[in-house]
Amino acid sequence: MDIDLLSLTILLVLGFIASFLNAIVGGGGLISLPALMAVGLPPSTAIATNKLANTISNGTSMLTFLRAGKVDVKKNRKIIPFIFIGSFIGAYTVHLVSPAILKPLMLVMLVLVTSYTVFKKDWGQQPEERILSTRKKIIFVGAFAAVGFYDGFFGPGTGSFFIFILLMMGNDFLQAAGNAKAFNFTSNLAALAMFLLLGKVNFLYGLPMGFVMIFGAILGSKFALKRGTKMMRTIFIIMTCILIVKNTWDYFSSH
Repeated sequence: MDIDLLSLTILLVLGFIASFLNAIVGGGGLISLPALMAVGLPPSTAIATNKLANTISNGTSMLTFLRAGKVDVKKNRKIIPFIFIGSFIGAYTVHLVSPAILKPLMLVMLVLVTSYTVFKKDWGQQPEERILSTRKKIIFVGAFAAVGFYDGFFGPGTGSFFIFILLMMGNDFLQAAGNAKAFNFTSNLAALAMFLLLGKVNFLYGLPMGFVMIFGAILGSKFALKRGTKMMRTIFIIMTCILIVKNTWDYFSSH
């Protein structure tokens, strides 16, 4: 595919905005994935190329949060393998089944996540030390693996789902955002590995987009760390509402 300079320029601008938002509370795929599809990439190629750019972006965000002490490496290393496997399988499934089949379930989950966050006003403002039973640990690990599968299979909203699970585990919004970056990087990397094996990645668009997204990720991460949990809760609610509206519109306009 020959590179289209106008399309590339638009992708770079939208990629920067997407990575800035993604670094704060997730939801950047709402911008970056439709942008890649709008320039003419087939859905599977757009998803694969988006994973390349987002792997670079989320890796940058993760390092920024890690330096600020907001990534729990000790706990995360026990969860990461399950997310990796889930995402790897999800990415393989893309070329077998249309990702559109997950949209209704995703919409229901987003509504539940947003509603819970809105009505539980003090939630995520302070970290809570919670002793989890074996049963709850298994449920949470299963949830992380399921979100990993979803990220490999489709993607938009993944960061928000990771943050929600981490809040349920007792993280505050800043901790949840930092740990979610590590998980999102893992799921992106696993999916990217599968897409590379399948030959689905468009490097002409993906690499320049990923490069620009580094700067958006740095600025977004620093914004989150500076503004703190209260601002992040507000942005989280706004982004999940936008995700709901956008995906509801897409779902009903395609039926």
